Amino acid sequence: MSAAPAQPIRIVFFGTAEIARVVLLELLKYPSAVVVGVVTQPDKPRGRNLHLTPSPVKEAALAHQLPVLQPLKARAPEFLTELAALKPDLIIVAAYGQILPKSVLDLPKFGCLNVHASLLPKHRGASPIQSSILAGDAETGVTMMLMDIGCDTGPMLTKATTPISSEDTAQTLHDRLAQLGGQLLLETLPGWIDGRLKAQPQPAQGSTHAVKLSKGDGDLDWRRSAEELDRRIRAFTPWPGAFSFLPGKEHPVLFKIHRARPLAVESGEPGLIVASKEGIRVNCGNGVLELLEVQREGGRRMTATQFLAGHPELAGQHLQSKPAT
Repeated sequence: MSAAPAQPIRIVFFGTAEIARVVLLELLKYPSAVVVGVVTQPDKPRGRNLHLTPSPVKEAALAHQLPVLQPLKARAPEFLTELAALKPDLIIVAAYGQILPKSVLDLPKFGCLNVHASLLPKHRGASPIQSSILAGDAETGVTMMLMDIGCDTGPMLTKATTPISSEDTAQTLHDRLAQLGGQLLLETLPGWIDGRLKAQPQPAQGSTHAVKLSKGDGDLDWRRSAEELDRRIRAFTPWPGAFSFLPGKEHPVLFKIHRARPLAVESGEPGLIVASKEGIRVNCGNGVLELLEVQREGGRRMTATQFLAGHPELAGQHLQSKPAT
């Protein structure tokens, strides 16, 4: 690596999701750099009216009067021309949503650095935060990585860790990792730019891949253990959410489970609801899951005891997965 330039280095930031917004705001505090452009995904239709909505990163960029580029594909020739015109010395990437082509990776002289929300090589891919909870990991963290053409396979610069508690959800972990990622980026940049920090290859062993989540992933299979189901509920909070289905007169009724805790007690038939003064308990493949906060389709979120007070017939019913159509 060459020595740090006398002038502030020119940085282009690639990011889309909320965690990237937090990292961008931290990057703007770095005194030896200027963010000359922000690249984010195109606005997407959201809500009932499907209004086009900008990404959190775009909103932050516009609030700070930064130029914004929103290519449909990061390998499009017209985008590559626009990017090159910004003359970036360094590209920073955080939760952007596309794999960057070699033509982008080779553009800046200080390379492309990725702020990845896991302890690589574990949980490469699209859902590292959720995957760390699903796997039952005791800790996770953020890895600063020099990008290559693979999916989160490049050599590593620095890491920061945080424990995962039995109360953590994807949301609480996300918020902690966002702050951690921004801080780690600022700590890493000086050594990378002046050449003191060297990238180290990822270990050949221990890699896992975090797949992209879909809405259907939240459908709970009661044949799983209570501990695994608890992890799924926490991993899928706030999205896609964990749910099951109650029997209904005309069709099964969606039943969302916002919070629960596993009980190491003897269980019976998976999915069978055992209601008592203590609340709502559901038999699992191994152990029992005590539901703490729930929501019936069309209803409001409430404690399990509140729900049970209005639905005393719940005991003896079976929760089930989404019926086949």
